[in-house]
Amino acid sequence: MTTYKDVFKPIQLGSLSLPHRIIMAPLTRCRADHNHNPTDLMTEYYSQRASAAFIVTEATMVLPNCSAFGGTDPGIYSQEQILGWKKITDAVHAKGGKILLQLWHGGRACHPLLNNGQECVSASAIAIEGETYTPQGKVAYTVPRALELSEIPKIVEGFKTAAMNAKEAGFDGVEVHGANGYILDQFLRDSCNKRTDSYGGSISNRAKLLLEVTKSVIGVWGADKVGVRLSPLNSYNSMKDSNPLELTAYVSKELSDLKIAYLHMMRADFFGLQSGDVMSVARENFKGALIGNMGYTAEEADTAIQKGMMDAVAFGHHYVSNPDLVERIKEGAPIVEPDQNTYYSQGKVGYTDYSFRS
Repeated sequence: MTTYKDVFKPIQLGSLSLPHRIIMAPLTRCRADHNHNPTDLMTEYYSQRASAAFIVTEATMVLPNCSAFGGTDPGIYSQEQILGWKKITDAVHAKGGKILLQLWHGGRACHPLLNNGQECVSASAIAIEGETYTPQGKVAYTVPRALELSEIPKIVEGFKTAAMNAKEAGFDGVEVHGANGYILDQFLRDSCNKRTDSYGGSISNRAKLLLEVTKSVIGVWGADKVGVRLSPLNSYNSMKDSNPLELTAYVSKELSDLKIAYLHMMRADFFGLQSGDVMSVARENFKGALIGNMGYTAEEADTAIQKGMMDAVAFGHHYVSNPDLVERIKEGAPIVEPDQNTYYSQGKVGYTDYSFRS
């Protein structure tokens, strides 16, 4: 048995009563079918991990034709998708777990070849550098079309309808995906947002879409069942901001005023291009529950929680390969490293075939 104490203390996040503080981070795994419906394999995968304090699902499309992951990312905009997710939430609940749906729109990370030829949209007409995977192989990202002011309410409404569908599907709450260079983050950060209207320029203008979406989702669920994920430093999807700490301070304060259940902060940059202590800035400005994510060990997380630097920890890649991660941490059992070659493949290999501890 380990001596970790604080990660195993119960906590209340909004209306969510949690038995401990180890959360499963959202992880894109590309196991939905080609109509973006959740599958039975996904039901097995999520229910295997039900001992997490709660699970945050993979990024889930709020509208049709906003796929960014090879056409096998799930959606929540059709009745068939709602029913598929209902099987998953039922299975997680049957094992005593909790599960939240991550609401997502890919924005410029989408590609016409994945979305029935439909052009991608973003804050501004600036493409992601490099290539993406499509049924026709690797191709360059396309230049997105900048959303017209008249179109922005449709994006907000898409998130709201998706939140309503998530409630019908039996989720315990929702997380708004404002991170990793997808559409809400594309408005937030000034390397991507060059607008000169009311959604561009100042931080308060760039944060408008995220806050409008969050308020619309709160209108469905209540603030105590809504979380938001941010990644002010992460350069994934060609993202950067000229002042990530100031951006963090402003958005954290605004979200705090909305009294959401939690703020889920990605503390670093996958590629090491930007650095800064966004966790301390978030802690100072967000008065609710703060979840830390990216590269934490159980020991570091326990110490950070003990010192009041955050309230809970979200583990990502170790939840790929350790369905019983909570039990392994508690017992000091070995942590299995995942096979990255199977992250986005099809089938059960590297997905549901990882062993539970003996």
